[in-house]
Amino acid sequence: METEIGKIYFDMSPRSLFEPIEYTLTLGGKRIRPIFTVLACNMYNEDIEDALFPAMGLEVFHNFTLLHDDLMDQADKRRNKLTVHKIWNANTAVLSGDAMLIASYRLLAKTSKPLLGNIMNLFTQTALEICCGQQYDMEFEKRSDVSEDEYMEMIRLKTAVLIACCLKTGAIVGGASENDAESLYRFGLNIGLAFQLQDDLLDVYGDADIFGKNIGGDILCDKKTFLLINATHLANEEQKSKLEFFRNPASAFNPEDKIRTFTEIYSQLNIKEITQNRMNNLYELALNELDSLEVSAESLSEIRKLSAMLMQRKS
Repeated sequence: METEIGKIYFDMSPRSLFEPIEYTLTLGGKRIRPIFTVLACNMYNEDIEDALFPAMGLEVFHNFTLLHDDLMDQADKRRNKLTVHKIWNANTAVLSGDAMLIASYRLLAKTSKPLLGNIMNLFTQTALEICCGQQYDMEFEKRSDVSEDEYMEMIRLKTAVLIACCLKTGAIVGGASENDAESLYRFGLNIGLAFQLQDDLLDVYGDADIFGKNIGGDILCDKKTFLLINATHLANEEQKSKLEFFRNPASAFNPEDKIRTFTEIYSQLNIKEITQNRMNNLYELALNELDSLEVSAESLSEIRKLSAMLMQRKS
């Protein structure tokens, strides 16, 4: 898949518009979305050629969302490299991101014509839902009363629906039944939710050199993560007082002190274990969807391996 992504080149001017796109796509990453697309197709059809363009389009779209997300979060690093708005500027990040979105549609439009309408409807609905998720994420930064259910719905929209879309897209292209395509969509939702909870954990407990981003970024941005929501709910009065102090815009403090204090409180409340348990429950729900598919156990081996790897990842 990396070879196919590497073939994406924009032979257009001005180069200043397209260089940030090419830079973004060369940063690498796990490429789990296009891989899921191809694997889902391959479960029903040995010929995966028709799945390649939609898979690439979905990966370009994913990277577009990261480019704009980094700008909105004012993130300095992505995959251990400087983000686009840091190398160029905010305006370039906006416009190059817009061009990237258009490029993703162009790649998806190369889907086999009999399937094109179905695939584009799914993708367009998914893209709109991701915007809803991002808006919720920004609004949650200004709220102190975000519930766990609200958070799970936000990450369903912001993260999980795209993974689900990739799997259903591959299934449709491969010729899966409607029931199997829907089961793979639900599998993707549950894996996507678990994936985001793992991201929440890595932001606190990960290794910055492996994770590819600065540790504690969510804490400094007052992101309402699964960890923070549960800590706020379980904290005693002393712990709540510390959390509120560091979340008060009027408070003066060292950013490293905020990260250290939050991490200590999370550890005192066993938040890491609570998060891991929720991840494991979601993983089991996902595997149940795979068990319902009308395919051989052998056909499921690769998708099971990838799913297990995602649950154990460090970056």
